[in-house]
Amino acid sequence: MDDPLADPLLRSQPPQRRGGRMRRVMRRLGRICVLVIGVTVALTALYRFVPPPLTPLMVLRLFDGNGLAKDWVSYDALSPNLMRAVIAAEDSGFCAHWGFDFEAILQALRHNERSGRLRGGSTISNQTAKNVFLWPGDTLATRYARKAIEPYFTLLVESMWGKRRILEVYLNVAEWAPGIYGAEAAARHHFGKPAAELTRREAALLAAVLPNPRRFSAGKPSGYISRRARQIQAWMNDLPDPKADPCRRM
Repeated sequence: MDDPLADPLLRSQPPQRRGGRMRRVMRRLGRICVLVIGVTVALTALYRFVPPPLTPLMVLRLFDGNGLAKDWVSYDALSPNLMRAVIAAEDSGFCAHWGFDFEAILQALRHNERSGRLRGGSTISNQTAKNVFLWPGDTLATRYARKAIEPYFTLLVESMWGKRRILEVYLNVAEWAPGIYGAEAAARHHFGKPAAELTRREAALLAAVLPNPRRFSAGKPSGYISRRARQIQAWMNDLPDPKADPCRRM
């Protein structure tokens, strides 16, 4: 076996100097980690009360030439129909989990093993964290990198915001058509009315296109979207009125 100290460069450095350099590197990394945690916690705390001005996806789409239409509205200015529809379609266990629906994840994995059409197991909390704090990405590397960080931000929003704020933020930053973000802009774009006046059918159509709003239109639904919206309307009957609290027990 070669002796590592046979290397003249290593031999020229005293062991204590090499150890000191490593300690300095570790201290710098530690400071960077503390700084990142501090900034992200402070930003999450700020967004508990202040609307996020832009998201990484909005910026990316803007540079792609999609435009930007958004109009933040408070939780009380959103139709309960839309809240019910989105919970029913995207995360039926929203009120029961702390950001991670492990049963849904396992079901998605089993489905993906036997189907060519991939299904995700993310929750509304996951999607909110991703939309507000993280970058979009189509490459495998960026997707894995984002997935590695996403649980951290999911735990932050779950612990600092609560379910009502998570749903409020999600409905105000979600993409509903190219360049159209948030329920208010989506309702006016697709149906010519404010988000507070969405009917059950219109809310179900908006929820139906959330997985792929750049391919499907809520205002001009395909047969598939119409069928999915009918199914969502049926699921909505099992959810309580979310007007005051989306997780109030029936």
